Amino acid sequence: MQKLLIKGKKNLAGSISISGSKNATLPILAASILAKDVNLTNVPLVKDIFTMIELLKFIGIKVKIFKKKKTIQLKNSNKKINTLAPYKLVKTMRAGVLVLGSLLTKYKKAKVSLPGGCAIGTRPVDIHLFALKKLGAKIKIKDGYIIAEAKQGLIGNKIRFPSISVGATENALIAACSAEGKTVLSNCAIEPEILDLITFLKKLGILIQISGRKIIINGKKSVKKKVNHKIIFDRIEAGTYLIAGALIGKKIIIRNVLSRVIKNEIKILKKIGAKITVKKNIITITKSKNMKKINVITKPYPGFPTDLQAQLMVLMTQTKGVSKIKENIFENRFMHVPELKRMGAKIEIQNKTARIFGPSKLTGAEVMATDLRASVSLVLAGLIADNRTIVNRIYHLDRGYEFLEKKLKKCNAVIKRI
Repeated sequence: MQKLLIKGKKNLAGSISISGSKNATLPILAASILAKDVNLTNVPLVKDIFTMIELLKFIGIKVKIFKKKKTIQLKNSNKKINTLAPYKLVKTMRAGVLVLGSLLTKYKKAKVSLPGGCAIGTRPVDIHLFALKKLGAKIKIKDGYIIAEAKQGLIGNKIRFPSISVGATENALIAACSAEGKTVLSNCAIEPEILDLITFLKKLGILIQISGRKIIINGKKSVKKKVNHKIIFDRIEAGTYLIAGALIGKKIIIRNVLSRVIKNEIKILKKIGAKITVKKNIITITKSKNMKKINVITKPYPGFPTDLQAQLMVLMTQTKGVSKIKENIFENRFMHVPELKRMGAKIEIQNKTARIFGPSKLTGAEVMATDLRASVSLVLAGLIADNRTIVNRIYHLDRGYEFLEKKLKKCNAVIKRI
């Protein structure tokens, strides 16, 4: 099993280009089932994307990947379509459940395995199923599978989500595209990745309006035959490298970003004391010698993202005083804490809140990744720790970070895969 070996205390300097967003690509790949010919560019070459491609191939979509160009071409000839998404292809990646809305709305039936992914919380699919039932689907769960059908097709409806859910918003949005009539979704998630999905669906010819947390979709049975779309940048990857710059950056230049999308994250890092300048699609960040404590609560967008909580916690170990993070999205998202404590971090957990006492001197250790974002937090900790850090189970990391070692090495980090 592969590991990462990191030698800490090396100041980072250089330029990092941010990849396309994994969390935008996955729902767009699922929505591509609705189209005949799709060309996607700026696609990140990470494990979750390859897993979704395998799933689409299993369903019957023809897929070509051009790795050097970071481009994916998809063709759906409608022949021999398999409306099954098996456990073996959905077990490692929660986004696999997003083909449910596509298959159901286009082919009137679907059998999709209950999803897997990171062990950061229950993340039930009940809100997804609640929305699809409102559109007229008949659904049952049997032997670990969601079995759904809509013999007469889906019909538009007014749906208010009981709580904000990114996946449920995406599934309902895709399903409503070929439903008959108008669908009004309210209390929606409005993450930039969902807005990118909406941009893609509009290119298919679907009429969609968005106002605050309300999305109105006018269903359409046939869509445009050919669509080209460039995936937006990965704001979580950008946030991760910005935090690396705040931790140990002599001068890090982050390229290919839209600063307005991550203005809240930039504001928090400035508050802590990082020196940041923003110019068009480039952000420059330098470490501060006097980092201040801060209190943060994770919230749906535009609030601070839960996917950056673990990384920010590493930065908090270096601030003066007691910082706090309240995790409001997932119940099990502090699993990186015991590993950080093994490296010397002083952290207390009470209910949903972590109290981080700083500054702490971190020392290299052998640690284990438990999920995607926890794994990268341990890499960040290794970059500032004395001696050597070994991060185990980095297959989590490979699910969502493209060329991580390469990008860090380019900035003088001493890191290698063994």
